[in-house]
Amino acid sequence: MENVILIVHLLLALSLIGVVLLQRSEGGGLGMGGGGGGAMSARGAGTALGRMTWILAAAFICTSLLLTIFAAADSSGSSIMDRLNGGPATVEDGDAPASDGGLDTDGLLPPPSAEGGDGEGDAPLVPRAD
Repeated sequence: MENVILIVHLLLALSLIGVVLLQRSEGGGLGMGGGGGGAMSARGAGTALGRMTWILAAAFICTSLLLTIFAAADSSGSSIMDRLNGGPATVEDGDAPASDGGLDTDGLLPPPSAEGGDGEGDAPLVPRAD
């Protein structure tokens, strides 16, 4: 069902592009706003193409909504990485998170300790030298 709606969606998109490109330019952007003859008057052709544009646009929006609903129904709340790894990663009770190497949470090194021999126990934090 999704594939059928997707194909209809793509055909609607291409049709919408074609109908928009067939319409006469109202502003005369490059001076090619132009006339043309044929069985229909310029006003009648503009009205028919405008109406067709609205119909195709409405159908395009409907298929977009349907595809969104199908995609939401298929999502199971797990990430793509979980699906690639074969299931969600769980942390067992006895596992501790890996150490950050003594770095503070904001990426600064802790001050040197008083036992370090530098004589300054309360030295300011310094940025990492990467």
